[in-house]
Amino acid sequence: MPLYSTEISPEVTRVKQRFSIIGNSPALTEAIERAVKVAPIDLSVLVVGESGAGKEFFPKIIHNFGARKHAKYIAVNCGAIPEGTIDSELFGHEKGSFTGAVATRKGYFEEADGGTIFLDEVAELPLTTQARLLRVLETGEFLKVGSSQVQRSNVRVVAATNVDLVKAVADGRFREDLYYRLSTVQINVPNLHDRGQDAILLARKFAADFAEKYMTPPVAFSDDARRLMTLYRWPGNVRQLKNVVEQAALFNAGQEVTAEILSSFLPRQRTDTAVATRATTPSYEAEREMLWHTILSLRAEIQDLERRVGGSVASPAPETADNGVIPPCNSLIPYDKGDFTPYSPVSQDPTSLEESERQAITQALERCGGVRKRAAKELNISERTLYRKIKEYGLD
Repeated sequence: MPLYSTEISPEVTRVKQRFSIIGNSPALTEAIERAVKVAPIDLSVLVVGESGAGKEFFPKIIHNFGARKHAKYIAVNCGAIPEGTIDSELFGHEKGSFTGAVATRKGYFEEADGGTIFLDEVAELPLTTQARLLRVLETGEFLKVGSSQVQRSNVRVVAATNVDLVKAVADGRFREDLYYRLSTVQINVPNLHDRGQDAILLARKFAADFAEKYMTPPVAFSDDARRLMTLYRWPGNVRQLKNVVEQAALFNAGQEVTAEILSSFLPRQRTDTAVATRATTPSYEAEREMLWHTILSLRAEIQDLERRVGGSVASPAPETADNGVIPPCNSLIPYDKGDFTPYSPVSQDPTSLEESERQAITQALERCGGVRKRAAKELNISERTLYRKIKEYGLD
């Protein structure tokens, strides 16, 4: 069964093949379609999306499917050029116009005359440079640094940013007139966590490319690893996914990569919260996934205690709530080693998951003396979820 059943137009398919774009999510398809439609029309385009989402593909699509495809294409990272030299880089300078200007130099707008210029991280431009850019967009005219002679340049500008330009305008960091001039057409590049199962397709491609390039045994991804890929927030988007997959392919060559292995290459402090923010509204599936990760963590802690103390640890009986004061949970209580079986991430069917949930909730309630608020906090779930689980499993 295909991951997506949405019809994709021949133009979009051709673009994806030409630029090696992986993914079939509706949001990605819509972004590519907008780029293809605007390409023949000589308008300014603003590409918006998070860092690492793949914004750099869209200016190339617009250039190669437009009337300027045989002219120059120049990409400029505005955030990588020092403020003192940005005007000289973009518009050129005359000999002797400043210290170090030993010869007259053409700027990017002069070099790209007749073609396309891609301004990445356009929000990083100083306000004075923004004024110069606005003049080029409106009249096609510019001045070299140190020159009084007006020059003309016929270029198509495609800009990109990961900054909220509306907020930047409100804060006085970006010119409002330039914003409207740049965003004649806006293309929103979806974040990886909004592209659903595209993350799985990309991971397979990155793993296969790594194995082919470095001649290592290929890796496969277990069901729980694929589930983690679709739930994780991926703050670094496609760039981060590629980094994680390549590490997994290197250190686990020829093996099956599980969710546990995949998690070891993710930032520890971000893994749980990133999974939690996958959905914009609370859902049973997201809460179930959080509880599952909590169960794994609790099991690992208990097994570690078992190894260190030789089987079991005794602790005082749980305190009871008195005068409205909630007692602390007793995390170390006697337990039967038979209650816990080694976790195998390769095989995790719904029945064993439900049983694991039941055990984790029961033991948390015992450790917390039946105080549900404390138990919910220990399990890292809401009280509402805990009450629902108690009722579902008949633990009243």
